[in-house]
Amino acid sequence: MANTIESPCVSVCQLSKGLCTGCGRSLDEIRQWRSMKRPEKMKTVKRASERLKKLSPQ
Repeated sequence: MANTIESPCVSVCQLSKGLCTGCGRSLDEIRQWRSMKRPEKMKTVKRASERLKKLSPQ
């Protein structure tokens, strides 16, 4: 298991309705990323991934 969780940022960095259209994180999640512990980061990445699936055209 990796010790660090890489940021899901893909350098798109555009917000739409409070969510980044590149990584799916909320503005608060982006701001808090560095101070999050590993379990929080894992949950954030999972939530962001689910959000992106909903935003993507099917």
